[in-house]
Parts: sequence; structure tokens; C-alpha cells
Amino acid sequence: MLNPDSSNNIKQITDIPYSILDLAQVPEGGTPSDALKNTLDLAQHAEEWGYTRFWLAEHHNMEGIASSATSVVIGHVAGGTSKIRVGSGGIMLPNHAPLVIAEQFGTLESLFPGRIDLGLGRAPGTDQLTAYALRRDRFSNGDDFPNQLEELRSYFNPTMNAEKNHVRAIPGEGLNIPVWLLGSSGFSARLAGELGLPFSFASHFSPENTLPALEIYRNHFRPSEVLEKPYAMVAVNIFAADSDEEAAFLSTSMQQQFLALIRNMPGKLKPPVENINELATEYEKALLQQRLGASIIGSPKSVKTQLQAFLNKTNADEIMIASGIFNHQARLRSFEIVKEITSLTQA
Repeated sequence: MLNPDSSNNIKQITDIPYSILDLAQVPEGGTPSDALKNTLDLAQHAEEWGYTRFWLAEHHNMEGIASSATSVVIGHVAGGTSKIRVGSGGIMLPNHAPLVIAEQFGTLESLFPGRIDLGLGRAPGTDQLTAYALRRDRFSNGDDFPNQLEELRSYFNPTMNAEKNHVRAIPGEGLNIPVWLLGSSGFSARLAGELGLPFSFASHFSPENTLPALEIYRNHFRPSEVLEKPYAMVAVNIFAADSDEEAAFLSTSMQQQFLALIRNMPGKLKPPVENINELATEYEKALLQQRLGASIIGSPKSVKTQLQAFLNKTNADEIMIASGIFNHQARLRSFEIVKEITSLTQA
């Protein structure tokens, strides 16, 4: 049973845990193998720095993301670390049979007891043609997500649905694998609240929906055997460097990535540029601001101020950090700075 403190008291940035969301991004000039090596190296550093969990996201048919076989990469990361929790941020459940996910995560939990999280989303994580290639069912659009979720959870806890006990997830049955619901709107927020599950919101690409979704989750929360109180984790982009100017420069790689998505031309993560405004139209700049406007960018002092303001606004119980930085050493330094400014010994 998780027992978080979700009171309305203003939290300080030293009061809450921090975690990492990684997409195993493939840099321009690099390969998926390079990306996966960097992912493990980041996870090992994150464990050393005291991050709570390290999550990987499911995306398909994207040249710049190497985490499509998410469960496999989770196993790779968990096998290369010893303490940090490792999980999915998330598994896109409509892409899979619930039994398959129960078996995969049952296997992961059996291999790495007490360290596996199962974060679930209802979006495809890809385009429609690729979704069809994954699902073989054009009518599976995520509307049946609550039913799929119930089926999946019943494999871990057969008492939830005795009628389906003739189909069992081995490994999986009887294991305590935390299930999180992920969202970028109100649908999963409400469902997570009604089921008494922890909720993670994607503020790193849907900042305008952050506060409404958190309000829905907290207002609809019902205590369960999993949680006594709501537990909300919020994902945010953070680009930290030794100066504001360097951090702003590093952040342009992710801006270019979103610009490529806007143009329907996704590719590998590009090197940073001096002036992103030279690459985008006024309309595209507005879209970038809409999607990435909540990003925290700057020197340690600037990030500390912005992070506290973000926490004041969201009252998050945990913050998950995404950071699409091209240079691996610069990315490591960014995460190191965040832990330095959020540590009780450094604050």
C-alpha cells in the first residue's frame, strides 16, 4: 500500500521524489545500438544519483526512438542496475493482448522482484497504419481501454474476475506489480481516480491540460487497496546546464524534434542550433510554445526557481523528467544538476 502525502500544503522541491522518462532517442549520426547503450548508462547514473524510477516509452515506426520493444528494454535496464525501479511510461495497452503484457511484466517482476512498474496508456504511440500492423484490428481505437485494463489486472489478481480464472498469466499471477495510468487529457485521470490507482500526467507535451487533469483525478479519487490517497506524478521537460545560455542551446534539439513531428517528418534527434526561430514559421513557433511551453530551461539557479514554481502549481507527489538532449554527456549533466538542486544536502 502506497501512503503518499497529497495534502494541499505547499511542498518544497526537496520534499518529493524525482524520476526519469527515457525514449532511447537515436541521435543523428547514431544507431539504435548507440541509443540503447546511452539509455543504460543514464539509468546507471540515475541510480547512483538517487532517482526513484526510470521509465521507458512505447513508440513505433519512428527512426529516432529505439524503445519500441519496451518490455525488452526494461529488462535490459533492470539487469544493468540493482536498486532503481524500472518500468513503462508507458505500454500502450490497445496495441497488445492484456495476457501478453501480464506475462511480460510478470516475467520482469519475477526476474527483478520489487523493482518493476507497469505504466499504461491508451494512445497508439504511432500512426494509424502502424497501429493496424500491431493490432490487426482497425476498430481497436482505445475506447475499450477500461475493459482491457480490468482484464490485465485480473491476471495479476484472479479474485477480481473469477470467471476468467481458466486463463492464467504464469509468471504474473499473484505478483504485486504497481499499475499506473498515464494520460495527456482527462480520460485516464478520471479512470485512475475512480479505480484508486496512481496517475502520471504528460505535462512534457500537453501542458495546457495539466491542471484540469490533476483536478479531475483528485476530485474523482476513491481509496483502494492500492492507494489511500491520490498520488500524482507529473512529467516535465527539464534542460539544465551550467548557464542559462547553454541550457537554451541544448533545448533546441527537442524543439527541432517537435518541429519535425508538426511537419510529419519525424527523424533522429538533431544537434542543437543557435537560433530555433530561424527554422520555424510563426505558426510553428506558436505550436512549439503550446507543446513545450512548460519546459524548465536554465542554469541551476534558474531551474531551481522554475521547478519550485511548477511544483507550487501542480502540487505533484513526484516529478518525472524528460530531456531530449543531443549530447549524451550534456544530458547526464542536466540530470545531475536536477538532483543537486533537489537534494536536501545541496538545497
